[in-house]
Amino acid sequence: MRIAVVGSYGVGFTVQSARLPIAGETILGTGFTQGPGGKGSNQAVAAARLGAEVSFLTALGEDEYAAAARRLWQTERINVEAVLSIKQSHTMAAWIVVEPSGDNRIIVVPGALDYLTPAAVRGFTSQIVAADVLMTSFEIPLEAAIEALRIGRQAGTTTLLNPAPARTLPDEAWDLIDVVTPNQTEAAVLLGLDPQAVPDQASLATELARRVGRAAVMTLGGQGALLAQAGELLAVPAVPVERVVDTTGCGDAFSGALAVGLAQGRPLPDAVRLATAAGAHAASIAEVVPSLPTWDQLKGWKQ
Repeated sequence: MRIAVVGSYGVGFTVQSARLPIAGETILGTGFTQGPGGKGSNQAVAAARLGAEVSFLTALGEDEYAAAARRLWQTERINVEAVLSIKQSHTMAAWIVVEPSGDNRIIVVPGALDYLTPAAVRGFTSQIVAADVLMTSFEIPLEAAIEALRIGRQAGTTTLLNPAPARTLPDEAWDLIDVVTPNQTEAAVLLGLDPQAVPDQASLATELARRVGRAAVMTLGGQGALLAQAGELLAVPAVPVERVVDTTGCGDAFSGALAVGLAQGRPLPDAVRLATAAGAHAASIAEVVPSLPTWDQLKGWKQ
């Protein structure tokens, strides 16, 4: 299994709090952690822990956070020879507030990721061509993500888009995507709809699947996922979790495992079931990287 990831790396500053402050208010939190993050890096780690050979392209500042990133990737055996170092900027940072329910709210400052250009992505072409699956998301400049999808399409590599943070997708980009994995809000934004007044989940998933090459997988949190392909819908139930601790890494665990399932050649329903199991595991453990599962940790899931 070979997976190429074009995406983000950043350091995450996570605060546990009983609630969010209102404007002008200061409140006391209940906990704080700092650690590696960024959707691209998290998804690369998730895929590598499930046995994939992963190549990763991102951009870092030249700071202590970049050094920590490279130590992480070495530990996880991820190929990062193409990663850019940007002297004039900082490594991406994200501030995450986690409430007692496990729900989270995130603010991202891109920093060096603003320098990840289409030209840089073209320098990653050999890795994309050699991969079974290309995975990207929108924590990088939109034109870089689209260039990665374009190269993947031209190479015949399966293209997987996790469209977060949500943006309206240019018309020419739809034909470059095999599988898209939004949540319900992201699905509405992709289609240019008001997230506060969206049609039902089935209509959103069906329309997304009609626009892309193969399928749409709408993630529904504790409800599981909805798979739309070839005019058909399949509801994939969530794997039960004894206690939800932190949902921050669930989407990245889901995406990484789905990429692995696709790279293994699994039927899409099986790949989605694998992804929901990985996402459920992530919800039961605090912080993102510690929550990304290995096969041993998914041994209860029928492979």
